Amino acid sequence: MTYQECLQFLFAQTASYQQKGKSAFKKDLTNIQQLCEILNEPQRSFRSIHIGGTNGKGSTSHLLTSILMEHNYQVGTFTSPHYFDFRERIKSNGNYIPQEKVVEFIELIQDHIRTIQPSFFELTFAMALWYFREVKTEIAVVE
Repeated sequence: MTYQECLQFLFAQTASYQQKGKSAFKKDLTNIQQLCEILNEPQRSFRSIHIGGTNGKGSTSHLLTSILMEHNYQVGTFTSPHYFDFRERIKSNGNYIPQEKVVEFIELIQDHIRTIQPSFFELTFAMALWYFREVKTEIAVVE
């Protein structure tokens, strides 16, 4: 698969709130738990800081990322939504996830996507967790 084919697959196979409205929203963690189990629990490989709330999550996430990087931590950052490039959502020390890693992840989990039917957000979040383990993240800042 090419990077563009992966993006087309992502948007076609997964429900997003913007596309489907409330039917894309899931109140439980079943899908993300299944994805993490398939990926061998990547979230257990690093510490995390979760930023919640209504406003200011992105700014706070980037501020914390910057502070942690200044203290020489390997920092993964997950934010949503993206504005120009899908890869804005997943960064390691400020650098976008490489296109090749997006392709690798989709090829790795493609068959499971059809079975689990995760939302776009769930799948993107699982990709971030997987990538953070791949690059040996010490602390993840997650919005």
